[in-house]
This record gives sequence, C-alpha cells and structure tokens, in this order.
Amino acid sequence: MSNKRELVFDAFNNKKTERVPVGFWFHYTQNELLSAYDKPEMREQNLSGHKYFVETFKPDFVKLMSDGYFFEPSTAAALNKASKASDLYSLKPIKSDDKWIRDQVSLVKELTDTFGKEVATFYNIFAPATAFKWAIQGADKKLASFIKEDKFAVIYALGVIAQNTARLANAVISEGKADGIYLSTQSIQDISIGPDLYDEVISPSELAVLTAANAAGGTNILHICGYEGARNNLSIFKNYPAKVINFASVVEEVSLAEGKKLFGGKAVIGGFANTKKGLLYTGTKEEIQKETKRILAESGKTGIILGADCTVPKDIDFERFEWVREAAK
Repeated sequence: MSNKRELVFDAFNNKKTERVPVGFWFHYTQNELLSAYDKPEMREQNLSGHKYFVETFKPDFVKLMSDGYFFEPSTAAALNKASKASDLYSLKPIKSDDKWIRDQVSLVKELTDTFGKEVATFYNIFAPATAFKWAIQGADKKLASFIKEDKFAVIYALGVIAQNTARLANAVISEGKADGIYLSTQSIQDISIGPDLYDEVISPSELAVLTAANAAGGTNILHICGYEGARNNLSIFKNYPAKVINFASVVEEVSLAEGKKLFGGKAVIGGFANTKKGLLYTGTKEEIQKETKRILAESGKTGIILGADCTVPKDIDFERFEWVREAAK
C-alpha cells in the first residue's frame, strides 16, 4: 500500500495520521451532462483529464468522474416521455452486460490500472432520484409532482433505476477495481417533499445502491450535494451505511465538527466553498492557508479530509489545492 493510500484509509477509519488528506475534484469535459454516446470525444477527454490531474497535482486520492454517463440512455428517454406518474411503470431494468455498464467498467479499469496502486479511487455514481433529476429538465418539480400523484409509481421507477445503479456499483468495484463509489444524492428541492416522504419514497433506492456497493467490498463515500446552493436536510442521511460523508459545509452552514457529530463520528470531507465566488477560487495563498488552519483548529485532525462542497470550477489552478495541503501539514 502506498503512503497516500494508507494515509487516506487511515483518515477514513478515524485513525491518527501524519497529516490531514486533501481531496478536490472537477469535471473534465465541456458539458458533463451530455451523453458520451452522442459525443464520443467525451470519453477520451475524461480519461486524459484524470491522467493529467494525477500526474500534475499528485492528489491524495481521486474521485473518478462519470462525465458522459450520468444516466442510462433508455431510462432517461423513458423519463423524458413520461407525462403522468403511471407512465413510470414502463421502466425496465437493464442487464449486467449492458453497454452503459460495460463502458463505465472499462473506463474505471483504465484509470485504476494507471494510478490505482498509488492513490485510492472512488467512482462517481448518482443516486436514483438524482439521476432522475439530471435526466430531465425541471426535474425537482416534476419528480415532486409525480410523488404527489402516485408515490408508488415513483417508488417503482426509483427501484428500477436502483437495480441498474447497484449493478454498476458492483461492477466498477469488483471488475473496474475502484476502491469504492462516491454516491451523489440531494434532497428534492421542493418544500412539499419532507423528511417522512423522502424516507418512504426516495431513501430505499439510495440504500439499495449503498448496500450493493458495500457488499462488493467498497469503501464508499456519500455526497450530500449542495451544488448551486441546493439545501439539504442532513438528518435524512445520518444513518446511511457509507464509510465517509462529503456534505456542503459552507452552503449548509454546518461545520465539519458539527457534521462529524451528526453522522455519528464518521469521517467527513469538506470545508471550502466550491464556487468561483468562494475563497478557494478567489483567495490569496495567505487567505486560503489561514482558512485551512482555522477549519482544522475547529474540527480537529482525526477523521477529517479537507475538500469542497462539490466539484470546483474546471479552470481552477491546481496550486490552490497545494496551498491547502501545505497548510494542513
């Protein structure tokens, strides 16, 4: 095991480490929401981007991006055609040898073969409801509308997506040799979907994916996404069976120390805003290192991984990540 792999897994296990690990990530394609089946060049952009980042910055660990493969094409097409909740019953699970799964396994395997022995790798996968939202426009409102119309149809649809996603999670860990998945979830951005309804309709599909990833032997990260200022009820996720939690500490105004307590002492990732208005992107070296030390003074150094609320801007200078790592030493 390389020193960085040991460092990261020790931090994940709340062991004392020689320094606090640092983890930042961003997308490698111009528009990650597009499909690699429509834009084949996205795959090579994604592969070459990862390799350049690892060679240049030498990160402590790597979140492997799924740009171009955010949602399974046939499922996305069916979701876009659905005009009423009952239409969701047309969804069917894909097979384990489906091209969407096999293409991602080969992508992950090429990256883990390249640098997986040196750094831990975690593949980005969207939770079923989040994949639903990404697949169609106005998705939060549409999903909320379908839940109010026929929650059982939504439970069925999310269950189908969960089967597909669970198969993907198993394959990228067992065959692609990723160390785990990075499961991205987000509360439904509609006030009508409260914690109880979320727990009944949404959570089972998310738990199914995490259960499959755990069964495959993965060390798995749960990301509670605050992208573009989305707010989450963090308590919904406090008992999810993930090893590590990455939540939007700046957006949620919840410190890493508070988050660690909320999640039962699990290791947490975060600390910095991820936008172009945030300190990580705009600040001087002195300002960023001062904030790094402030965060660690507040949170302690055990089970803490410094990172951001979500993906950082594509054009950020890697030197800024190094400033954080340097101060964390």
